[in-house]
Amino acid sequence: MAEKFDSLEEHLEKFVENIRQLGIIVSDFQPSSQAGLNQKLNFMVTGLQDIDKCRQQLHDISVPLEVFEYIDQGRNPQLYTKECLERALAKNEQVKGKIDTMKKFKSLLIQELTKVFPEDMAKYKAIRGEDPP
Repeated sequence: MAEKFDSLEEHLEKFVENIRQLGIIVSDFQPSSQAGLNQKLNFMVTGLQDIDKCRQQLHDISVPLEVFEYIDQGRNPQLYTKECLERALAKNEQVKGKIDTMKKFKSLLIQELTKVFPEDMAKYKAIRGEDPP
């Protein structure tokens, strides 16, 4: 799988370099540089075809749109993964806190119900398979 990504990365690097060179030619265009411009445009078309071939090999890979937003904002896309993990950990702690709170509530509720309804709670605990206190 890594070699597929390496191939795509290589083609993208070549494509970007070709576009950079194309920009240089266009920014200082002289009629004598028309042949070089045509050659770079042909390289660009070939590069897009190579990238398209790589796309077919990686069709089952999906990238969250937020990653592209990070890239558009000039941020490192690896920060997306880091921030997702941080959000997941925070949510995990939050849910764990809720679970702990609900367990404490259940325990206190059973204690108070046992004080008020000892017979009924003994039946409840027997049905649940819990040992009566």
